[in-house]
Amino acid sequence: MQKKKPAKVPVHGPQHSRQVRIIGGQWKRTPLPVLEALGLRPTPDRVRETVFNWINHLRDGDWDSAQVLDLFAGSGALGFEAASRGAARVTMVDSNTAVIRQLDLIREKLKAANVTAQRGDALATAQSLALRGQKFDLIFLDPPYQQDLLPKSLPLCGKLLTEDGLVYAESETPLEGEEAPEWMAPWEVVRSDKAGMVHFHLLRPAVP
Repeated sequence: MQKKKPAKVPVHGPQHSRQVRIIGGQWKRTPLPVLEALGLRPTPDRVRETVFNWINHLRDGDWDSAQVLDLFAGSGALGFEAASRGAARVTMVDSNTAVIRQLDLIREKLKAANVTAQRGDALATAQSLALRGQKFDLIFLDPPYQQDLLPKSLPLCGKLLTEDGLVYAESETPLEGEEAPEWMAPWEVVRSDKAGMVHFHLLRPAVP
């Protein structure tokens, strides 16, 4: 009798995963390669599935008019997920030249006319967009950890959001409850959860 081959055990976690997959929409199951770039840790598939279920519910499934900004694009997993689901425009920003080159290659492969990728500092780009009066319905903030980037970039998002806009933010610590930092005072946590050591949240400006 031929012995069965042992089943392959999947290795989870961004430190091991060299690709992620688009969860839903027209490019569902499309793999996205992950570069060996400093601080690059793509949002895991199951986290994105949860987050986009939240967003889909809050937007009543309407993506056609969505203007999306991904300030720390990295693998592009969040931005391409939004584009796959039909977002009108997705603007991806990253400071790493190799990352932008990779995002452009993926965009060309997918023929994603609703996606643009630009190299630039996230904070400077956000300030520039605000000065130009641009507004977004959804902003993704998944910055590298331990660089104090979330408290610096979140205030800029308030100037970039539409009236009913949402911010998705990942962090090493909770952004609500007793552990909430002081800089979260202008924000309301709409949804939140935790996966491993990652805390992820949907935010909107708090009502005065």
